[in-house]
Amino acid sequence: MKTNRIMDEIRSTISPEMKMQMEMSVAIANRIYDILEERGMSQRDFARLMGKSENEVSRWLSGTHNLTMATLCKIAIALGQNIVTVPKHEEEMPLPNHPSSYNTSSPCSNM
Repeated sequence: MKTNRIMDEIRSTISPEMKMQMEMSVAIANRIYDILEERGMSQRDFARLMGKSENEVSRWLSGTHNLTMATLCKIAIALGQNIVTVPKHEEEMPLPNHPSSYNTSSPCSNM
């Protein structure tokens, strides 16, 4: 695999916490992309579903945006699938009923 010497030097100076944050952000963006692909949805469709601009959604999906818990909850509810799973006594946390259209008064919107 080809590597970029300058990028390798930059990566070596990043703290483990920052590296983990970057990896998780990319993994979350990839998870959202996978769900959109499964549903045959474009980024534009997703932006409309979320009531957001395409530019904002593009930032979310860049893998560099620091999504809030509230936004992650809204995305999960809108798409009807968990985006991030955290073990809770080895059970997946259930999602509230999936609305027929996105609703900003979701249980996660007040987080």
